[in-house]
Amino acid sequence: MSGIILFDGECNFCNKSVQFIIKRDPHAYFKFASLQSDIGQKLLIEYGVREDVDSLVLLEGKTYYVKSTAALKICKNLSGFWQAGKYFLFLPERWRNMVYDMIAKNRYRFFGRSSHCLLPTPEVRKRFL
Repeated sequence: MSGIILFDGECNFCNKSVQFIIKRDPHAYFKFASLQSDIGQKLLIEYGVREDVDSLVLLEGKTYYVKSTAALKICKNLSGFWQAGKYFLFLPERWRNMVYDMIAKNRYRFFGRSSHCLLPTPEVRKRFL
């Protein structure tokens, strides 16, 4: 089993986050696709996620997670102390999403937009859908 992470391909912060996850995902559990891609749009429909979602999306099994829940569930498959992030799931989702939404709302202003993609190594390229 593996997870699929859908991310905003135009967001520098999101692209850096994908690179961060790849470096800390020792078992290559995650695959990636941008929300804007054809496969990303197809997966949103397949999983019943609103097409206008502007958030990190984690697809696992037949379930999807968005916003802070997706981010914290990703942590459980990362190496090192990052796994401890999963313990923040006990906090009320509303509180977690307030922080997530504050960062997400300002991500372009803080981190900018990207008009080009990272050129991954052939091994990492296999992890992108």
